[in-house]
Amino acid sequence: MDAQTAGKTGRTLELLHSLAYFVPETEKELVALGLEPGRMVYFAGRAAPLGTPPATVVTSAFYNFNPELVASVIPRAWDLAKPSEIVAARYRAIDAAYVRLLGEEVTSSQDMAEAAELVSIAARNIPGVEGRPLYAGWASVEWPTVPHLAFWHALTLLREYRGDGHIAALQTAGLNGLEALITHTATGIGFQQKFAQSRRGWSAEQWAQGVQDLQDRELLDRKSGALTEDGQELRDVVEDLTDDLALAPWDALGESGADRLLELAAPWRAALTEQDVFPAALFGPRFGNLR
Repeated sequence: MDAQTAGKTGRTLELLHSLAYFVPETEKELVALGLEPGRMVYFAGRAAPLGTPPATVVTSAFYNFNPELVASVIPRAWDLAKPSEIVAARYRAIDAAYVRLLGEEVTSSQDMAEAAELVSIAARNIPGVEGRPLYAGWASVEWPTVPHLAFWHALTLLREYRGDGHIAALQTAGLNGLEALITHTATGIGFQQKFAQSRRGWSAEQWAQGVQDLQDRELLDRKSGALTEDGQELRDVVEDLTDDLALAPWDALGESGADRLLELAAPWRAALTEQDVFPAALFGPRFGNLR
């Protein structure tokens, strides 16, 4: 399997992982533990497998969030709930959300069991934890035995493995967290600017300074704010390198296995989209495009 095909496979399946950040079940379960609703649920829920990391470590691993935003809830979250309890609650939330959104006839089906087995082949063939902190944390979590939870767990390992590699690619390209967010927003395939800016905690002044810095580097056009030719080329380099760094597990699964996995999971992905799990107003005009 070539790297671009592997990258397309991973990104196509990503919504079936990232529903965890949007479904109400996640907030319900984690708030019940004592966490505060909103951003604390997100940061603590995703970082809990790392133990009780300080804000600096979470900022480093998550990359494109304002450090002040992270520090407003971390490490305070660890005083409100134990990381092990947070992890367990997150899986309860995924269990409930998958059953609600897909139906028990899907979550208990042979198709789900087959999909879980296929995606687990890929995840179990991730080469190692070196330089992949978020993947390493989630790799320490015990594999679920229930198929739809094993399916989500494997997707999470693959997503965080790819994400860690993406950060390495951004570093290689000389894009800091804010610059990475601005240029990704400019592609139109990610969040809309307003949502990206507020969700990641950047002030209007900080965002404007980031834009100016990118314009000074001739990566953004001064008039339109769009990516310049050099800016688009740099983003393409980042995506190509990200695909290269995430290839190994998908290569182990192989093209036929990946094709079968996509065939099984496509209706489930469509079901999430049809039920507005991800509000369309949050995303750019080219959201869904892979490049």
